[in-house]
Parts: sequence; C-alpha cells; structure tokens
Amino acid sequence: MRESKITRKTNETDIEIKLSLEGSGNTDINTGIAFFDHMLNSFAKHGSLDLKVSARGDLTVDDHHTVEDVGIALGSALQKALGEKKGIERFADARVPMDDALATVAIDISGRSYLAFNASFANQEIGGFNPQNTRHFFESLVNNAGINAHMEVTGENDHHKIEALFKAFGVALKRAVKISGSGVPSTKGVL
Repeated sequence: MRESKITRKTNETDIEIKLSLEGSGNTDINTGIAFFDHMLNSFAKHGSLDLKVSARGDLTVDDHHTVEDVGIALGSALQKALGEKKGIERFADARVPMDDALATVAIDISGRSYLAFNASFANQEIGGFNPQNTRHFFESLVNNAGINAHMEVTGENDHHKIEALFKAFGVALKRAVKISGSGVPSTKGVL
C-alpha cells in the first residue's frame, strides 16, 4: 500500500496527515477552517484518496499559516507515499466544471516542482478561508511533492471556482499516480 504519515509542528501550527493513495475518498479533516475542510474533502473524494488531516494553527492571526503548512505537509505526504514512483502514469490532466466555473489542471509528477496558476478571486473570505491563499496552498503542495502543475479556472462564483480547482487537482492526481507499468516513467531512470 502506498501510504504515509507526516507530522509538522512549528510555532504557528501543529499538523498531522495520514494519506493512502489506494483509498476510496474516506476523510477525517479538521483544520479549523470550514471552507478549507470542505475543499480538502472534495480533493480527496475526487482523487480517491483516504485522507486524515488534523491541524491546529494560529487562526486568531488569520488562515495563512494553517493553509500553507497543510499544503507543505500534504505535499510531503504525497512524495513519501509515492516512493520511487515505479509504474505510475506520471502525467495527467482534468477539466472539471462546477456550475459557472471551469477548472483545468495538468500535472507531471516529475520530481521538479513548478506551479503555473491562472485564477482571480473577488471575495476576501469564504467560510474563514481567504481565496488568495488558494494559490499559496497549491504552491506549497507542489513544491513539497515535486509536482509540476498548471492550473486555470474561469467563472464568476469564487466558491465554485476554488472547489473546481480542488476537484480537478484530485482527479488529475488520481490519474497520474495510477500504476500502469513496472519501471520508473523517465528516460533518466529516476523521478
């Protein structure tokens, strides 16, 4: 089983993540940020991941440190669960509509992190979550997982746009981590 457990404790946050890539979308998520919990649930459900996230952060300041550190820990958990990446598809993409919103995500589990992110948000807060931290979450995740990701969303409603991005990332990740061969999918022999 491709599973991992990561703990991250700083002066700002205390986070524990358990992840199984061979899951069925079972979650137990509590970050103290209602909307962020909803997004992580959507990500795991559509990514067919079993995900447990327990996070305590300095939410009296704002949501930034908690969102960032969950992204760091989740990226580390993904990298650990993937191991040597033998047999994975590696490349995948997904287009996910949600009412007025349409998100497109393409990823490469290359070991080299990069985020191209094209989205804009009008609201300052949704359920305790600052939409501006959407980019920062994914940036923290891909940097720690070694994933190259291109993400774009159009639409009017910020809730729909952000949720479409989380769902599309989950669907693309599910496709990219699928085992379809035996060797490392790289001409270099390593990822």
